[in-house]
Amino acid sequence: MSFPFAPHVSAMSPGASASPSDASAEASDDERLARLALARIIEPGSIAVHGALASQPATAVWERLRAGAPLGQLGQQALDGIAGRADGYDPRRDLDRLQQVGARVLCPGDAEWPAVSLAWDPLVMEGDVKQMAPPWVLFVRGPADLADLCSRSVAVVGARAATAYGTHVASQLCFGLSEAGVTVVSGGAYGIDAAAHRAALDAQAAPTVAVLASGVDVAYPRAHERLLAQVAEQGLLVSEVPPGSSPTRVRFLVRNRIIAALSGATVVVEAALRSGSLSTAGRAINLGKPVLAVPGPVTSAQSAGCHELIRSGKAVLATQLSEVLELTGAIGEHLPESMRGPVHPRDKLPEIVRRVLDAVPVRVPVGVARIARTAGVSALVVQQVLPPLLVAGLVEQRDGGWRLTTLGAGR
Repeated sequence: MSFPFAPHVSAMSPGASASPSDASAEASDDERLARLALARIIEPGSIAVHGALASQPATAVWERLRAGAPLGQLGQQALDGIAGRADGYDPRRDLDRLQQVGARVLCPGDAEWPAVSLAWDPLVMEGDVKQMAPPWVLFVRGPADLADLCSRSVAVVGARAATAYGTHVASQLCFGLSEAGVTVVSGGAYGIDAAAHRAALDAQAAPTVAVLASGVDVAYPRAHERLLAQVAEQGLLVSEVPPGSSPTRVRFLVRNRIIAALSGATVVVEAALRSGSLSTAGRAINLGKPVLAVPGPVTSAQSAGCHELIRSGKAVLATQLSEVLELTGAIGEHLPESMRGPVHPRDKLPEIVRRVLDAVPVRVPVGVARIARTAGVSALVVQQVLPPLLVAGLVEQRDGGWRLTTLGAGR
């Protein structure tokens, strides 16, 4: 079956007439529509569809499924459901809807398709949604180029019921990432996701990407309608499900693999032990990408998932921007300085001088002889050491004796 075009072609990336199974060539118009149709009749991540598309055109796979013919390991019940969805369906209606909101269809082989990020062996994927295949189509809304944005990107995810601490950390981190030219990728949800997108937008530097469990024309949550519109104006909204699609619990988990795949690293800011953001971290680990976790109070249930990631060695501790940039930039590009406490004047003193200084009392001034006995040195040594300490502001003379100043006492 072919899909006659004409006014619809402008909504999609310019297509070549090469075979759709050739990942190096852009999809033809019919191939693009067939992939859109497959997204409508079957849920994302299907290994059966992924395997079929590796050896035959999407138009042929679409024809088989709409006719209810066997495909891979799909059972008869699943095939009947797919055929029911396909009955009377015309993908051009979805294409028109995408046009109306300024969205486009991306397929493997398109210049904007991040081929390296979205190519993995589905059999290596594990976790709460096992063995999920890469996407065969994406719906994108916004002016930015997806492949360009993915060339240097970081996913920042976390709890929906985020604490003030979590949203503060996420905001500071994502503002800095955007200023550094790094694309912030998240899921558009409440809590940490929203803080990540808002901070990236506020930085007015690198765009941000929201990967949705709904269609790119559906604002979910509804309260984020304005936020998602801003993301679409400056960055990108991305989804695997066709326009008008509502989110489901499974779709949230399935889209997490896209968040992980599009990003060079994943940062979990806050996560309870059953948080969906741990699914994103698990996908990133499966894909061989670094995962970082921000610690929180040990009494906070919202940070328990982060602590478990760190304790198990699955994530690297992250406390500041430079530590994230170190894992996402070129080798040697961002090397954070070793953290240490403030340097005190005592730190650079020779050992014998520190011994004398330690023997000087804080409150009541004492003479040289008593300081010498306490320090275990001669009076001559004390007489030689005290004048430089006086110049340094560490000791002072009072009532014929010596005592520490506030600086000398380390206060």
